[in-house]
Amino acid sequence: MTNAVPTVAQGSFLTLHYRLVGPEGDDLVNTFNDKPATLSVGSGEMSPALEARLVGLSEGTRTTIALEPGEAFGPRNPEMIQKVALKLLRELGDPDETWSVGDVVQFPTPDGQGAFAGVVREMDADGEWALFDFNHPLAGQPVTFEVQLIGVL
Repeated sequence: MTNAVPTVAQGSFLTLHYRLVGPEGDDLVNTFNDKPATLSVGSGEMSPALEARLVGLSEGTRTTIALEPGEAFGPRNPEMIQKVALKLLRELGDPDETWSVGDVVQFPTPDGQGAFAGVVREMDADGEWALFDFNHPLAGQPVTFEVQLIGVL
């Protein structure tokens, strides 16, 4: 009887170090100098494109995976860029708040149970509205994952 090295499959629990590198080559997440992450394949914790690349890899593997623009965080969606009345923002949050281009603003979900973020892209000169981009900041961008599979269960 041989002791086969475990490989990644749907439903596998992974202990791994990983580094997510943005399109400019900057580290966005890096666990190599900290505690490893524990993730489950097929649970929605990772993008399907990344999971597909991990399936079949053996425990102990260290590799770099390049994902094409939009593969990891989806394509940029023009419908996710919307004008929001500043009056509404003041009703939802601090009435004295001010915003600038580049600010990230948290919005409650319609059910009030969660939140999502939008980035201010443009401000109305009259102070009536702001143009928000609700796309993931890496939507439509190429990213690179460096992965070291420590354990596969």
